[in-house]
Amino acid sequence: MIITLAILLLVNALWNALIWPRFYKRVSKDPRARDTSGKATTFLIVHAVLIGVSLLLAAVSLVVAVIALVSL
Repeated sequence: MIITLAILLLVNALWNALIWPRFYKRVSKDPRARDTSGKATTFLIVHAVLIGVSLLLAAVSLVVAVIALVSL
């Protein structure tokens, strides 16, 4: 069971590490991301925070998966 959960955590970490940076590129190029003076809007800030949290969770998932696999 531990191996299955560790693999699930690894897949989660990989998915988040691959998807969210690409999404950020799209969000940062969106016309709603910056106002007329070039300052970041709430749209960009909120998405950046969400992406940052997702990447942090991916890192935690990776660490927990490695610890679980090493402890076997």
